[in-house]
Amino acid sequence: MPPRTLPSRPRLPLLVTADGDLLDELLRLAAAGGTEVELAADPAAARARWLPAPLVLVGSDQAPACLRARLPRRPGVVLVGRSGEIEPGWEVAELIGAEHVATLPAAEPWLVDRFAECGPDRTGPGPARIVAVLGGRGGAGASVLAGGLAVTAARARLRTLLVDADPLGGGLDLVLGWEQLDGLRWPALTDADGRVDAPALVRALPSRGDLVVLSWDRGDLLPLPAPAMAATVDAARRGRDFVVIDLPRQLDDAAVIALQAAERVFLVVPAELRATAAAARVAAAAAPHCADLSAIVRGPAPGRLKAAEVARALGLPLAGTLRPEPGLCRGLERGEAPAAAGRGPLAALCQRLVAELTGATGQGAA
Repeated sequence: MPPRTLPSRPRLPLLVTADGDLLDELLRLAAAGGTEVELAADPAAARARWLPAPLVLVGSDQAPACLRARLPRRPGVVLVGRSGEIEPGWEVAELIGAEHVATLPAAEPWLVDRFAECGPDRTGPGPARIVAVLGGRGGAGASVLAGGLAVTAARARLRTLLVDADPLGGGLDLVLGWEQLDGLRWPALTDADGRVDAPALVRALPSRGDLVVLSWDRGDLLPLPAPAMAATVDAARRGRDFVVIDLPRQLDDAAVIALQAAERVFLVVPAELRATAAAARVAAAAAPHCADLSAIVRGPAPGRLKAAEVARALGLPLAGTLRPEPGLCRGLERGEAPAAAGRGPLAALCQRLVAELTGATGQGAA
């Protein structure tokens, strides 16, 4: 008779901190996310559970000790601390191999989402790939790139959600030519403050094929609450394959949550000196909240400024370039979604970026 095997114990998030107050806050957030956790007061106690844990939160009090302990690098490490106690956060995070810096209390909704992903009720084949797009200045073309990425992902048969996080952007439904489609807009969802049922969200939003859009209406200007963004990102991560978030240049709490959730962030910069100077300010504000920020430089270049020079001036890697595309502007005025035909500089760039992120290269219907 074969020996009886016991069921394996589910792997739990690991908290590494000796700060009692910080520990209490993290335990409260884990409970809100519906998961239990394992505790370690220092790197020595954490070592055996460091690699198996699905998520590791290192308190700012233990970051120097983790660095001295030379714990192995691994994905899913978050450096967490209170505002004012974790500066300069990203320098410390890079040294210990952390992918994110979570500053309390602003990052509380984001941390609840991370804990929820490790909970017993997580479903689906895997989390969505999330990207965010920022404009280096007004009119840089960030919304058009966001729309192009979403359209391209949907053409590749990826279940895609396009999120408009910019209340002053005019509405991504207009970018797609979808303003007449029925479905909920942000004002109807701003009271969301917890877990949102992913299938119900998809059914409620304007959609065509595999593409779903969450945008603004043409009513009164309303702020976007951070809990609503956190709940939406959580539902998207569980119910979609690919998520594109169009962000405002003035970062609010909701935008910070989206930045922290995104695995790649693209900063769109026109190839102009003044636009580069403006983009430098946007990059400085966004960089502390995201692990992978890169530039996309859009022509024309009136002063013959090269894309590599713009990226170098910003201190960012160059993710791609966009040549002038006069037909794109005319198509947008006629209600044609960007990159819908699958041809032109924008479509080519979007196809490459989506393929890099997902490996999907197939082309479906527009």
